[in-house]
Amino acid sequence: MGISQYLKEIGRGSRGARPLARAQAADLFGQVLDGTVSDLEVGAFCIAMRVKGETPEEMCGFLDATHARLARAVSASGRTVVVLPSYNGARRLPVLTPLLAALVARRGLPVLVHGTTTEATRVAVREVLQALDVAPAQTVPVLRDGELAFVPTELLCPGLKRLLDVRTVIGVRNSAHSVVKLMNPCEGPALVVGSYTHPEYAQSMAAVFEQMRATALLLRGTEGEAVADARRLPQMEGFVRGERVLLQEARRGTLAELPELPREVDPQATAAYVRDVLEGRKPVPEALQLQVEHILRLASA
Repeated sequence: MGISQYLKEIGRGSRGARPLARAQAADLFGQVLDGTVSDLEVGAFCIAMRVKGETPEEMCGFLDATHARLARAVSASGRTVVVLPSYNGARRLPVLTPLLAALVARRGLPVLVHGTTTEATRVAVREVLQALDVAPAQTVPVLRDGELAFVPTELLCPGLKRLLDVRTVIGVRNSAHSVVKLMNPCEGPALVVGSYTHPEYAQSMAAVFEQMRATALLLRGTEGEAVADARRLPQMEGFVRGERVLLQEARRGTLAELPELPREVDPQATAAYVRDVLEGRKPVPEALQLQVEHILRLASA
């Protein structure tokens, strides 16, 4: 069906819009990713979905379309790949996604961090990883056990990168920003670490992981990144082929003993802190250590 017919359904405002079936959502999103629609239609799609909001069934359809077009990474040994989406970066706190990735990789699992810069005013994980001598991949990798790789979004799906970049034109996020936090860019077993910023997203993301029968960890991250806030202990939920299990109860308030985080959030200061932790000069923050253990538990399930 042409995109104009879908726009008639989803473009009637927050009260009048009708949800799409999963197959319809996959067809619509596939047309957007393939670039077979006009820029005007892409903009209309982005605004319509922004106003209406995605249902879990629609998000599953968007993921179906995305997965059908992804270039997939693979584990050389067949072990579970830990997938860390990174699209927010740091604003007020140091971005510790690279530390989480390195801690997991040090325990022997292959780790895939994927992302792109979506806000020029934030420090991106890519910059911190480069300061740690982890260069962006030039091709979608075959990952060895214990290897950490950063894969730019455009290598996985150029159409998805184009849709993310629409934000710079229309000024608001669109469905692609949710898709990248839920998608599985791997062939074979993988564990997706998903994060949310607002409680309502916890419910919708959990529903998607259940319907997609995903293996995943879901938590409230740090400024939109899929890493636990080092100052707190958030609730963590696991999904094993879609079956939900509570891994960690949230602890109210801040921790009694706060980690000594760097005062600056620039890539060099953050990378220096990551090295200090990895080399034992500073302790691993409790919240990150628990997150690592839960990741390992889910990966072996």
